[in-house]
Amino acid sequence: MCGRYAASRSPEDLAGIFEIDKWEPEETLAPDYNVAPTKEVYAVLDRPLKDADDPEPVRQLRRLKWGLVPSWSKTPEGAARMINARAETVHEKPSYRRAFATRRCILPADGYYEWVTGKQERDLEVEGKRKRPRKQPYFVTPADGSVFAMAGLYEFWRDRTLPDDHPQAWWATCSVITTEAETSPLAVSSADGPRTLADIHPRMPLMLTPDRWDSWLDPSRRDVDDLRGLLAPPPSGLMRAYPVGTAVSNVRNNGPELLTELAAPEEGTLF
Repeated sequence: MCGRYAASRSPEDLAGIFEIDKWEPEETLAPDYNVAPTKEVYAVLDRPLKDADDPEPVRQLRRLKWGLVPSWSKTPEGAARMINARAETVHEKPSYRRAFATRRCILPADGYYEWVTGKQERDLEVEGKRKRPRKQPYFVTPADGSVFAMAGLYEFWRDRTLPDDHPQAWWATCSVITTEAETSPLAVSSADGPRTLADIHPRMPLMLTPDRWDSWLDPSRRDVDDLRGLLAPPPSGLMRAYPVGTAVSNVRNNGPELLTELAAPEEGTLF
């Protein structure tokens, strides 16, 4: 799954990486090292400009709220639960299938966090000696330092309780697509750490390599079978995972120090 990630790149950096044609400086977000559900995040998408005469899609950098609200939903209350869409079923689930066909985006990240219950802690839990085992957070990121381009979906939802000219009348929301975690060896691993992403968690965000970006964002591609082919996992051996401090477990903590690599998992959470 993906329940927390880091996104620190500037709009200028993202504009160069994704060949952005349109973004508004007033919509700039501060670097966020602890992105949690319901926060606003950057999304790359191809869409015609609002009120433009030219119907051709334009590559844009937009701010969306993480937690998808389907256009047909009566209320936005379920958004916090719809942060992830499974690659295996995204084409058929009522909440996602329309967005999958026409409203796909890329959510740029430095990487994502996942929490692991260490072996010692698991043993204690099995023995009934600890009811709430400590969990060691890991940061998963491309080994070469490149952007982690997560496959995403976006939607627009109209709040019918507000007038048309109200600034919050329309919600723009998104969801991260997840897939089965890789079972192949990590590009970089430590002697006392996980060997594969599947050792950390059975799911992971679907990372799109640059050769798939244009096809994924192209709104004219609507054939479901064709689109499902883009959901194949990326090549193995691109990722590394390393332990970080438990400060990231509190959503109120935010800063580049959350990405600091620990020499070893914290005491009591050894893998």
